[in-house]
Amino acid sequence: MIFIWQILKEQLLNLNLIFRLGLYEEKSKYKMHYLGAVWQMLNPIIQITIYWFIFGLGIRGGSPVGETPFFLWLIVALIPWLFIAPTITQASNSIYSSINLVSKMKFPVSVLPSIKIVSNSLSFVFMLFVAMIILMLYGSFPGVYLLQLPYYIFALYFLLFGLTILLSTLSTIIRDIQSMVQSIMRIMLYMLPILWNVDTLPDVFINILKLNPFFYIIEGFRNSLLGEEWFFHDFQYTLYFWLVSILILFIGSTIHLKFRHKFVDYI
Repeated sequence: MIFIWQILKEQLLNLNLIFRLGLYEEKSKYKMHYLGAVWQMLNPIIQITIYWFIFGLGIRGGSPVGETPFFLWLIVALIPWLFIAPTITQASNSIYSSINLVSKMKFPVSVLPSIKIVSNSLSFVFMLFVAMIILMLYGSFPGVYLLQLPYYIFALYFLLFGLTILLSTLSTIIRDIQSMVQSIMRIMLYMLPILWNVDTLPDVFINILKLNPFFYIIEGFRNSLLGEEWFFHDFQYTLYFWLVSILILFIGSTIHLKFRHKFVDYI
């Protein structure tokens, strides 16, 4: 736990730097584009439209999932995924791509994945508000279930932080990890209940898919925004999620602190 506290302490002590660099990175990303920051909104909107057209209208023929229109069922899960996937891919390469800069400046390397998380959070927060507006237009506001959304957002950021600390460290030591991460993130989209309803599968397969902690997050967003279930109803799965998330952060913190003084040598 000492390793976890040390990594978290570095984030807290450099919180202002993380937000400043994160916002700067997001602004500079579209600086040379005519539409500028509008692409922060256009990119996820285009992707959601394509997935809805293919899986909603094409494969499902517009049929709902239970009593929920497929479009609503899709966007409440796809929006967090469009934040998760690029954040993991980019943050896992954050140390390797910036280590030369860090070696000339005085701030801990562990903040680099956090900067990527903050940078990608802007479009995520915007799309989350858009999703809630769409839900209200459909007359499907979740009511009191919305109160648990901050819990799932916190769970998402906790898992992302631990995973990106681990992957960014491993990717610096073993460059093959970055290629593996990119491939796994592409596959994982179809291994989670985002584009298709896993309730039609046998229980044994659902339990296997639930081993992925992001399953908990995706279902949590859906339960919060569609008003389906409270997070404490499945206490065992909630406990499993937090044990896995803490374990990932512990392993990531331990490996990071052990090897970070050698990062320049690996590069």
